[in-house]
Amino acid sequence: MHYLTISFTHKNTDIAIREKLSLSDEEKRSIFQESLNEFEHTNESIVLSTCNRVEIILSVANCEHTIEHTFNELSKISGVPKKELESRGDIYEDNSAIHHLFSVISSLDSLVIGETQIVGQLKDAYKFSYEKGFCDQKLSRAMHHAFKCAASVRSNTDISKNSISISSVAVSKAKEICGNLGGYTALVIGAGEMGRLAAKHLIANGVNVIILNRNLEKAQKLVDELGEMASFASFSKLGEYINRYRLLFSATGAPHTIIDKDMVEKKEFDRYWFDIAIPRDIEAIEFDNLHIYAVDDLKEVVDKNIAQREEQAKIAYSIIGKSTMEFFKWLQTLCIDPIIKEIRTKAQSCSLHEIERAIKKGYIDESQKNEIVKIVHHAFNGFLHTPTIKLKEVAEKPEADVIVQAVQYIFDINEDQAKKLNMYKCEYQMENNMMENK
Repeated sequence: MHYLTISFTHKNTDIAIREKLSLSDEEKRSIFQESLNEFEHTNESIVLSTCNRVEIILSVANCEHTIEHTFNELSKISGVPKKELESRGDIYEDNSAIHHLFSVISSLDSLVIGETQIVGQLKDAYKFSYEKGFCDQKLSRAMHHAFKCAASVRSNTDISKNSISISSVAVSKAKEICGNLGGYTALVIGAGEMGRLAAKHLIANGVNVIILNRNLEKAQKLVDELGEMASFASFSKLGEYINRYRLLFSATGAPHTIIDKDMVEKKEFDRYWFDIAIPRDIEAIEFDNLHIYAVDDLKEVVDKNIAQREEQAKIAYSIIGKSTMEFFKWLQTLCIDPIIKEIRTKAQSCSLHEIERAIKKGYIDESQKNEIVKIVHHAFNGFLHTPTIKLKEVAEKPEADVIVQAVQYIFDINEDQAKKLNMYKCEYQMENNMMENK
């Protein structure tokens, strides 16, 4: 079994291609993951799709064949030529795949280093995949340790202190352009997490906020949370409101643009629109006094963030490196513990068979069976004590895989049998099972 990740991010893929690759629509994501999991070399899959990245996280039997299949399927569903995908996507295998996962969830690979949204986004992606049956034990192990790693980075560094996000960066850019924002009114389109964060940062800067959302109940709930500086309006007023106010922040989950050039009227005042959605909410519009900023246009502010957090990032990468090593050591112990148990089971089965044979032949009396079983049991425990210790010691050494495979071969231990002896459940799975049993 191998871990494999194919990654498209702001680092290797421009926003136009990321829009096409977006799998935020759950139905589209399900179709794609079904096509991945049906492939003979794929065991499990998780797909993360955000405004800055698409991460295809896999457990596979063969990396080479699965990479080829994944690019084929992604090309089909996105319409992006396979060669284009191959030239852009970063591929991570085994140790580097886990290290990359831990870096992503710890927000070290984010456009905005230290942002905290990524943990929730990965939890949602994992939950979706687990409930749909796209992932199980193998990726659950990796995700469980990824969440632990992210928590360790947060508690041992200041990288998420005064945490920022794409939404807060957009507000910072608006402040950089307009100066003091106090007294402005801004439209926030979308009442999801990105919209909520944008609204909070705007209000903190003295801006009155109008929430536009298709679901008025959700908009009302957000306004109640934000307080008296927030209000909401029907989404049907979008065309009217975009021509009334200077500031607009759009962060919907729409699969297509919601604002096009036909909706824009000429105005004498400057307007500054921040499109922080992927796919983009706003059509590419060239209009007098209208300035549109997409996610990738916020790079200057992001670069300042990277410089400020560089020292903390070094500490965080050290934690990630250590967590990656510990994860694979832990996996090795999972292999060794079932092997030890299987050896003991084989020894017990063999001795019981010989005792029964001796009783049938009259070598020992039936009444002595229990005492003889105890003696043999103690004898095998004594005999296997040193091999057990040695196997556990070798679990943390680089040569563990070779030794484990040799032991499996010598004792004729089937790898599938060994795996069945250890059924790992991560926190989410255990919680889910408890709910089902209530």
